[in-house]
Amino acid sequence: MNRLNHIAFIMDGNGRWGKKKGKGRNFGHLKGVETVKKIVKASIKLNIPIITFYVFSSENWKRPKHEKNYLFNLIKIYFLKEIKSIINQGIKINIFGEINKFSPGLKSILKQTIKVTHKNKKIIVNLAINYGAKEEILQALKKTKKKLTVSNFEKNLYTKKMPYPDILIRTGGYRRLSNFLLWQMAYTELFFLQKLWPDFKDIDLHKIIKKYKKVKRNFGNI
Repeated sequence: MNRLNHIAFIMDGNGRWGKKKGKGRNFGHLKGVETVKKIVKASIKLNIPIITFYVFSSENWKRPKHEKNYLFNLIKIYFLKEIKSIINQGIKINIFGEINKFSPGLKSILKQTIKVTHKNKKIIVNLAINYGAKEEILQALKKTKKKLTVSNFEKNLYTKKMPYPDILIRTGGYRRLSNFLLWQMAYTELFFLQKLWPDFKDIDLHKIIKKYKKVKRNFGNI
């Protein structure tokens, strides 16, 4: 049976879900946060050590200004309101991505969240915010001062000292990686769902994990 250390999520379909409900894209993003909370709690119950959410890509800056502002405000409000709950649940928050582009207020909250949760050990929750895998790889190459080997290079990735994702789950119907953890997902098992992210449930996670545990993972062997 396959060991499960790390699940990554591409949370696609929030905006489309909101529009389908006749309440706009931002309503979908709000409901998407509720799904994140449910999946974190489910992951804790399942004893999954690490989960990673693709929150905002480096390409998402192309979106309308009002939608970006809503998303950033949603992140800020979430951590202000939920920080005590996050700490009490034993959640350690990491950020993957370049946060210096954000407003001083949002940047401060993200840094403070990392600081106050860094000793928590129940689960690691990585949030990829203003993240792009190509840029991560480029920056890791620039930081690699020793002889360029896979081992030396990987020490400069956001995922240093972490196992790479065993599973990627992408909701929303599209079958692509969208510049997410490209190096780390060389041997990841990929699961693409038609469901939009706000409709993703605990039972969907359980079904995928059940399928994953039956997969024969060869890693180049036979």
